[in-house]
Amino acid sequence: MSAPLVAPSVLSADLVRLGEELRAMEDAGADWHHLDVMDGAFVPNLTFGPLLVAAARRASTGFLDVHLMINDPLTYGLECAKAGADLVSFHFEATPHVHRVLTALKAAGVRTGLALTPSTPVEVLEPVLNYLDLAVIMGVNPGFGGQEFIPETPAKVRRLKSLLAGRAILIEVDGGVAEDNARELLAAGTDVLVSGSRLYGAPDYRAAVAALKKTGGQP
Repeated sequence: MSAPLVAPSVLSADLVRLGEELRAMEDAGADWHHLDVMDGAFVPNLTFGPLLVAAARRASTGFLDVHLMINDPLTYGLECAKAGADLVSFHFEATPHVHRVLTALKAAGVRTGLALTPSTPVEVLEPVLNYLDLAVIMGVNPGFGGQEFIPETPAKVRRLKSLLAGRAILIEVDGGVAEDNARELLAAGTDVLVSGSRLYGAPDYRAAVAALKKTGGQP
């Protein structure tokens, strides 16, 4: 297994010190910044939107991985692209117009991803694989951090890896990721590990990031 990309979830950061927190995670060896945009409708939580994405862009030159958990991914996906996102993912379940949203985001110049809630099978991605840079498997039901990891997640990753059949599409797992399940996730084919409170809640960011990377075999 190669070392994973580690993407700390900004939802668990101290947003009052956003710039400091982002730079601290970069210095600790994190690869991406993961920003969860929730609308209080698609999921039972309300977080932040394009303005915070823009603030993160001003504060950091790092890779901004924006995950939309909202009912209007077209409007707000394009706003997040304008705000400086590098990659915008949205939920397959949020819109009947998946292809339309993906092509609009591609035209806006960002990388694209599709996320699946735990009960959605990976096969729904097949018609739009040519438009994806990332596929997101949720390890918890979306909406809140700190939930218990769903144990069937690695098996779902394996099914997705088989479906991709060697395509250059990264697999990201978001929710419940920790050292005790990261090795199995990586063995199943995961490329990107998203973790919030286990990273931003750690007393030593560098040690926390390194611990996740070591699960992929990095010394």
